[in-house]
Amino acid sequence: MLKRNKTGYFCAASVWVPLMLAAGAMDGQVASAPLAMGGSSQGQVVASPLTQPMLSPGVILLMELEGRFAQAVAVGGGKAFADWFADDAVTLNNGQPAAMGRAAIAVQANWDPKEYQLSWTPQGAQMGPSNDMGFTWGHYEGRSKDKNGQPVVISGRYMTVWKKMADGSWKVAMDASANEPAQTGECCVVPKP
Repeated sequence: MLKRNKTGYFCAASVWVPLMLAAGAMDGQVASAPLAMGGSSQGQVVASPLTQPMLSPGVILLMELEGRFAQAVAVGGGKAFADWFADDAVTLNNGQPAAMGRAAIAVQANWDPKEYQLSWTPQGAQMGPSNDMGFTWGHYEGRSKDKNGQPVVISGRYMTVWKKMADGSWKVAMDASANEPAQTGECCVVPKP
């Protein structure tokens, strides 16, 4: 979840539902209801993962990975962000050229967590049938301050594609983000003179 904000910092995402594992391992493959995490400014109706008893072990694994990724980034900033990517990973970020490979991603991911706070809320996940690749998606929010010390908040949607490596570890294969969509009714309003 690498996004550039107005101050030039890049962002990822950083919140996890610690109780996700308590949801249990059932037969479903997709978790798609909003989860309560972080201080989202979206005012969404939020559901507890504990009310979704059909989460498969694969979906639970992906949500757990997302949570560990987010926690590492909250503490370690951009360096920690880049460490989660596979060597051949790709980032596709709104309005930015693709970054190809972990080395290129690391060059862009250079923010200090003391200056830029990134959080994200996964809203769903799906594991592939072979259980070696899956994806998560949700909402991200980045907080920093401008040159005058005023708060700057950016937000949008993200998707993370995870893949299982030969050694059994999981890495991010692709990360994509987009700006938050316009509020209902704002997309087609003609500005008044």
